[in-house]
Amino acid sequence: MEKEETPIAIELAKKQKEISVAEFFTKNRHLLGFDNKRKALLMAVKEAVDNSLDACEEARVLPEINVEIIQMNEYRYKVIAEDNGPGIVKKQIPNIFAKLLYGSKFHTLKQARGQQGIGISAAVLYGQLTTGRPVKITSRISKKEPAHYYELHIDTQSNKPSIVKEEIVEWAAEHGTRVEIDLEAEYLKGNQSVDEYLKQTAVINPHVTIIYTNPKSEQVIYARATDKLPSEPKEIKPHPYGIELGMLMDKLKWTESRTLQGFLTSEFSRVGPGTAKEICEHAAVLPNAKPSQITRDIAEKLLQGIQKTKIIAPPTDCLSPIGKELLEKGLRKEIKAEFYCATSRAPSVYRGNPFIIEAGVAYGGEIPKDEKANILRFANRVPLLYQEGACAMAKSIMETNWKPYGLQQSGDSIPVGPAVIVVHMSSVWVPFTSESKEAIAHYNEIIKEIKLALQECGRLLGTYVRKKTKISDQMERANMFEKYIPEVADSLSVLTGDKKEKILEKLQKMLVKPEIKQEILQEDPDDKLYKMEFKKKENEEAEKETAD
Repeated sequence: MEKEETPIAIELAKKQKEISVAEFFTKNRHLLGFDNKRKALLMAVKEAVDNSLDACEEARVLPEINVEIIQMNEYRYKVIAEDNGPGIVKKQIPNIFAKLLYGSKFHTLKQARGQQGIGISAAVLYGQLTTGRPVKITSRISKKEPAHYYELHIDTQSNKPSIVKEEIVEWAAEHGTRVEIDLEAEYLKGNQSVDEYLKQTAVINPHVTIIYTNPKSEQVIYARATDKLPSEPKEIKPHPYGIELGMLMDKLKWTESRTLQGFLTSEFSRVGPGTAKEICEHAAVLPNAKPSQITRDIAEKLLQGIQKTKIIAPPTDCLSPIGKELLEKGLRKEIKAEFYCATSRAPSVYRGNPFIIEAGVAYGGEIPKDEKANILRFANRVPLLYQEGACAMAKSIMETNWKPYGLQQSGDSIPVGPAVIVVHMSSVWVPFTSESKEAIAHYNEIIKEIKLALQECGRLLGTYVRKKTKISDQMERANMFEKYIPEVADSLSVLTGDKKEKILEKLQKMLVKPEIKQEILQEDPDDKLYKMEFKKKENEEAEKETAD
């Protein structure tokens, strides 16, 4: 009798096993932004600083963050980040730093820098993979409590923290957190460097003080421009317009509400008893139906009923935009220009999620004239330095016509001229294109709002540039007439018989530049631009006369 062969499916089944999230990202660290040594250094600093800022703002503490990068050898660096935040409770330290997909923000709908619970633990994982060294954390929650010190590894098989060392230590700080990560990296300056990230962080967070020491032992201090903390965002419930069928069915399964009407009012924002009843009517479902008994077909009808019902937009107190004044103040603090403007749009919605777009422009001054405008992209107060071409913000800037606003542009491209263009998005859920959070997805609603914000700033810029050009033209004409006054005086003297000196004196009085200046200023007597430009021109002419 022939031996029966084992089915191949059984053999294949023996090879199948569960993969932990830490193990997955060990082999796919590029998804988290750690795809090269230079970028890895930036990402480690970014995740540490983002955590510090969120913690300080939640505790209503003005952030002061120390960042130090020490070069150990050619490609080995130590990143140290220390803040004055609220500190971390002892039992939470291992999970926060050595467990991926662990955090407090994923299930809450309010503006925050971190959303996924991956950030700092991803930096720890990368450091562990490239150096084999544990992350070192010191944290203290109050001066009455001891400072706790941990050295941690991530167990990639189980995605759980492995404690290498734990002890109570002496630490001068009354409260805060200090993290040290050894990693394989490369330090370079430039547009996609740690230096640029921290500078942009200071621009978009004018309430923070950052003390930065680079690997060359050069220290830069970005002092805060305001003592005003951002408004504290409040958690909201999901808006029904953003719900999908699968999510709706999950909510129906797990809700504690006894009726469908109660479910709709308790699980969603902007749904009162009347609105809930209207949704049920549009869906042809009884309001007192039990949520647990709602089938997939009925849930689909319910979803259609939601779309047929007019529901007001979600609340916006879940957002904490920078504001027009502080955005402009941040630009003035870090960018040396001659003109600044900013705008903050009214809240809008995509997929039921509220968001606010803010934009700003810095022009002239020390900004290069013949280069492409520098684009600064931000999401929830975090700089986006990579994947510019894939981002909705860059797309919106390129599709905006900048020629009427005084900048050169060829087709749908980045404008050329002495300008820095800033775009910031505040949202409870920023639609990033990947886990590394480097670019924003191309939602039509978002692109529309960005373009409108850019056009608002563009109009202000255009007004400034046109005035500047007008002043320059007026002064040039005055200079040209002034050059030929002696010859005109000679001719008039011959024709009239009057003395040349008298005619010359009268002509010079007619062409006194302050009078031209006053004539232009009559359009807007308080216009600082005119005054500034005339002063500049007068100084230039005085320097020429001295040289001659």
